[in-house]
Amino acid sequence: MQLEVETPPSARSDTNTMKYENTKSIILALALGTPAAALAENSGDWCEWYGNKPGILYKNSDNPFLQEFQVEGRIQYQYGHVEGEDVNGTDYDEDYDEVRRARLGVKAKFLQYFGLKYQVNLVNDNRPSGGSLDWGYEDIDEAYVSFNLGKALGETGFDELNLIYGRQKFLFGTEAHASSTKLLTIERSALSNKVYGSFRPTGLTVEAVKGDWTVAGSIYSTTTDGVNNREFNGWNDTYSLLLNVAYQANDELLLRMDAVYNDADASKGEDSVMDYAWAVGFGAEYDAGNWGFLADVIYGDNGGTDLRVNALRRGGFYGFQVTPYYWLVEDKLQLVGQYQFEGADEAQGVRVNSRYGRRNVGPGININGGRGDSHQSFYGGLNYYICGHSAKIQAGIEYQTMNSGLTGDLETLTYLVGFRTYF
Repeated sequence: MQLEVETPPSARSDTNTMKYENTKSIILALALGTPAAALAENSGDWCEWYGNKPGILYKNSDNPFLQEFQVEGRIQYQYGHVEGEDVNGTDYDEDYDEVRRARLGVKAKFLQYFGLKYQVNLVNDNRPSGGSLDWGYEDIDEAYVSFNLGKALGETGFDELNLIYGRQKFLFGTEAHASSTKLLTIERSALSNKVYGSFRPTGLTVEAVKGDWTVAGSIYSTTTDGVNNREFNGWNDTYSLLLNVAYQANDELLLRMDAVYNDADASKGEDSVMDYAWAVGFGAEYDAGNWGFLADVIYGDNGGTDLRVNALRRGGFYGFQVTPYYWLVEDKLQLVGQYQFEGADEAQGVRVNSRYGRRNVGPGININGGRGDSHQSFYGGLNYYICGHSAKIQAGIEYQTMNSGLTGDLETLTYLVGFRTYF
């Protein structure tokens, strides 16, 4: 089998207002208008059409130059209401709504052996942090070229063998291996975001498939291209190494192992895309049809003086998460739960998610930056699938508590609802 990743199958006056409105119209037309177009043009089930890669504009395996060209996109909106108690015991509550993601891109297969993916983010919604909502080009999400080395060489001893170079999604943990379009919870767990971090480093990946095994090794640059890390990274500093191993034990069970090592030394002025030294994780995905679960156990090190000026944020971290689900109505209504724990050796070694446990909480509220040495969360929710993962509504409640180390505890109860669609 092949890793379920967003890498290729193996192979921000008036002018500004106009820009905002035009871009928004394009996105909404693409994301929400396509089902209506399908309904008008197809007498059959538009959900079936919408979920069957309607963005494929050309496909011809016999063409020696261009075999396939596809347009893809996603838009995700969500709302959150937080009721919390800060580290001094003061109650607070806040409301947030945001366009969580808006992306548009292309995929192509060409010259028989090559693949291309180029996808950009088209929204920057900082309203939950007290900022503004800006539409238009924000940054590159992913941009890479792949080469089907196995096909080019013929007999290699592998079922598939691929090379991938460019700006890629960093893959660590079962929640990160899933696309945001297919997440069972509205947000990934804090543990997952600790190690995954939504990093988009530039690097080279070698991926090999043999029977039930898939192994991928990557070397990434740690150099950032500026404060926002918006495009491609150069190789001016050092590197990080990532290993992904997956084993399809049977039709229901997939086992994973992910390991990463970060060679950056900030004390020497070197950049670091990720903010920890190393981590290893073991995960499982079990699907028995009407029920299943995802699980991870992760251990790592935040780094010493080479990465952390603040000694309270150094040292080891560890944790686990389990996400069970059950289909109340087959393929339509799904019950999801999640329990997550993460801990650290030092007083500020772990952190709650930015959404929405440490967003703009107003004056007089002290959440200690959302940092602490022991954090746990409980999530329960329902997913309603309008057209499978292509269009769905998610609603959930999360309770979390953080032992903030040197001060009191932080507690929040968050109500969430989100809409996800992609093509």
